[in-house]
Amino acid sequence: MRAEVKVFLKDGVLDSQGKAVHHALDSLGFDMVSDVRIGKNIIIELDESSVSSAEDELEKMCQALLANTVIEDYTVEITK
Repeated sequence: MRAEVKVFLKDGVLDSQGKAVHHALDSLGFDMVSDVRIGKNIIIELDESSVSSAEDELEKMCQALLANTVIEDYTVEITK
């Protein structure tokens, strides 16, 4: 089983990397870009047969290590 965890800053939290990339894109002439947000994409291979168990374990992983839930949100997508 494979899981893809996407971690990104919550709305309202300043994304300084995103702002820097946005500024650079604007400087390069890509003035159609209105905003840039930078996040993390984490791919996890799981030895688990139950999607429900995998979801529970991934939730624990995100809460404990993968995301700073004070300032970050995350989504989890599981594929077999």
